[in-house]
Amino acid sequence: MTSIQPATVPSAAVLSTWQSHTWDNGISLTQLSALDRVFVRTRNSLYEIIVSSPASGDVLVRGGEFFPEFTSARVAGATLGGSFLKLRSIHVGFRLEFSLGQSFVLTSPVEQIDVATDVSVSG
Repeated sequence: MTSIQPATVPSAAVLSTWQSHTWDNGISLTQLSALDRVFVRTRNSLYEIIVSSPASGDVLVRGGEFFPEFTSARVAGATLGGSFLKLRSIHVGFRLEFSLGQSFVLTSPVEQIDVATDVSVSG
């Protein structure tokens, strides 16, 4: 006789987990302006991100193994590695996912986020 057991699902894969998350330990690119710089320290690397378009998530990124020099990319969002993604956001404890055309780069978990706003002098 075959026994059927209920499947266990990691909490990161449950929509209610994401809906109830406070989302207060990170930033959404829509809160930033073009040319703002975001410095993201992950478990393994430091990334420098220059925001090109906050609405679309377009950025220039440098750092880590995959970005030795500034490279055009899109911040897809914050993820725990499953199928859920907090769009165009960076959050401590989550991995940062960059989109490069048809490919993706997934960082190690984010440990710290610092933002330097654009202070261009007009004149």
